[in-house]
Amino acid sequence: MLYLVGLGLGDAQDITVKGLQAVRRCRRVYLEAYTSVLTVGKEALEEFYGKELILADREMVEQEADSLLKEADVCDVAFLVVGDPFGATTHSDLVLRAVKLGIPYKVIHNASIMNAVGCCGLQLYNFGETVSIVFWTDTWKPESFFDKIEKNRQNGMHTLCLLDIKVKEQSLENLMKGRKIYEPPRYMSVNQAAEQLLAIIQKRRLQGEKPEITENTICVGLARVGALDEKIASGTLQQMSTVELGAPLHSLIVTGTMHPLELEMLKLFSVDSSSFENNACQRTT
Repeated sequence: MLYLVGLGLGDAQDITVKGLQAVRRCRRVYLEAYTSVLTVGKEALEEFYGKELILADREMVEQEADSLLKEADVCDVAFLVVGDPFGATTHSDLVLRAVKLGIPYKVIHNASIMNAVGCCGLQLYNFGETVSIVFWTDTWKPESFFDKIEKNRQNGMHTLCLLDIKVKEQSLENLMKGRKIYEPPRYMSVNQAAEQLLAIIQKRRLQGEKPEITENTICVGLARVGALDEKIASGTLQQMSTVELGAPLHSLIVTGTMHPLELEMLKLFSVDSSSFENNACQRTT
């Protein structure tokens, strides 16, 4: 049996009882280590689970999946995922591979940022399409995520923005030369994401457009959701570009039309309450 086990969002103890029982009876246990991170390290998980964990990076999961599934038809193998197992499409691919090999599988779900984001007070059914904001480079500055945020906002919907993670990435030079040298891990912060959105707004105004999202659009920054040191900050997009929320992982929400109860909840986390008095009332129902 292949078990895909969600670990939740905080620390080692967030695994479900069902998930922990599955992990403890498995012969091999892999820890997916590139779509998200917990606030504790591999050693803390091993101590709590009582099992040795094998780190599974992107290369292993995408290029060596057969070795990961080896013998899963005759013994139990677990694949641990921060959040919920189906928070990333890579894990659907793993299930499809297992089915083709005749390996039975079981999914043990857990909390993920997709539902825990409700901690800020915005109602989950008022969210539109989730988007990913990627790190820009000097030569690559995509804007497709901005268009999706605008479309959600035009429909009155909030947008959850998942922020880029760079783990075990190679520089272009090392990649071209085939050198297995990796860059230090990088995790996008709320203020970095806000700065990129502000840059797109400025660019589009220069092109004669009137963006649906402006510097005064109410947004929410979240950090380490589910952890003891979770942080939430609400305010304008401009304020989000300067807010400091500490260590990763961060997420950003761009609000749409807000119910009065949503607005009252967001005020609990406001950077400056005056930003709500001046702006948010224009987008409530």
